[in-house]
Amino acid sequence: MFESLQSKLSEAFKILRGKGKITESNIQDALKQVRFSLLEADVNYKIVKDLTEKISQRAIGEKVIQSISPDQQFIKIVNDELLNLLGDQPSFDLHSRPAVILIVGLQGSGKTTAAAKLALWLKKKNGRLPLLVADDVHRPAAIDQLETLGKSIDVSVFSGDRKDPYKIAKDSLDFAVKKGSDVVIVDTAGRLQIDEEMMREAEEVAKIVKPDEILMVLDSMAGQDVVNAAVEFDKRLSLTGFILTKLDGDARGGIALSTKYVTGKPIKFSSMGEKLDQFDLFYPERMVSRILGMGDIVSLVEKVQADLDTQKMEEMEKRLKKAQFTFDDFIDQLHQIKKMGSLSSILEMIPGAQNVKDLKIDDEQVKHVEAMINSMTKKERSNPEIINFSRKERIAHGSGRPISEINKLMKNYDEMKKMIKNFSKMDKKGKIGKFPFQMK
Repeated sequence: MFESLQSKLSEAFKILRGKGKITESNIQDALKQVRFSLLEADVNYKIVKDLTEKISQRAIGEKVIQSISPDQQFIKIVNDELLNLLGDQPSFDLHSRPAVILIVGLQGSGKTTAAAKLALWLKKKNGRLPLLVADDVHRPAAIDQLETLGKSIDVSVFSGDRKDPYKIAKDSLDFAVKKGSDVVIVDTAGRLQIDEEMMREAEEVAKIVKPDEILMVLDSMAGQDVVNAAVEFDKRLSLTGFILTKLDGDARGGIALSTKYVTGKPIKFSSMGEKLDQFDLFYPERMVSRILGMGDIVSLVEKVQADLDTQKMEEMEKRLKKAQFTFDDFIDQLHQIKKMGSLSSILEMIPGAQNVKDLKIDDEQVKHVEAMINSMTKKERSNPEIINFSRKERIAHGSGRPISEINKLMKNYDEMKKMIKNFSKMDKKGKIGKFPFQMK
């Protein structure tokens, strides 16, 4: 998430590293790098100008704290100003029964999927009984897609006659009452670009359903044109907030920082990944922390608590304490970690990990490791020491990987086992560290 912006901002902070204090002269080079970083991230130039001026005023007037280095002071100032830009944690309280949420946005932004993700989030986190309404009659595939998504999460989908968006909207409210649904999520029509017909239709649907929330879905990988679209949607519909999608892609960050500034409306939800449960409230402080390369340990802990099998982790810890570790154990750990998402996405939540140049986690490489272990027999996974050259040849053939990678896997396994033995001897407090695995 925002890898390019993270990297370039870190260069700005390095400029002040080693300096005795922040001065008017040395701050200019750092500000120049910040300005360049934000502009390249596609942040609106007016926002960049305003933001860097505020940072400059605060940095130059900042009282020097002896125990804190200039680069750390500067990071704190940038952190505070980015938080001011994004605003406080937005509220999302639905009091009406049924409450109505209108989902709007351009085609290709992930709008229909976001509607389904929101339905699942409300169902799991809030104990609500949502109803999805397929009101995009201009793209029949959108109706089919929403029906498929609804079925996969066990949420009812209302599509009416699949022809008249106004009738579908009106009838969906009566259907929700009969169904006992307490929240209605209406997926409206999207276009490749804003047109008058689209906006009029959205306005009319809004008048019919009288929504409690009007959320626009934004593609975080898009450019400034989407910010202009957000302004137009807000002007015509009075948006209550945004859903930011595709944060797992090569997002530059400009959309997240620009839309709040130009519309004054908050980002309420963030979505990343293809899985329907990869959706949550938008936390400004966590986003800023990750943009500045400081990780997001709170989200990491939440993912661990939500996704990992606690009983299996406790059983594994007992085995590690006894210095017992086989390839069966490793593959089980790998499956546990994969539940949390890609290893690269997990890595960026760990404070400071982004700055370790030699630490590279290639998700494709993890698949290769998994293939090699799966190509071993049960006996080989339990007793890796029996794996000789002929067995390596069979494993290589079965996994489609060269013998050189099998050798690397075996070498790393041996090193890990030695490390586990050492730590099990040192473990006097009943706790043992968790060891990442990577091919060298």
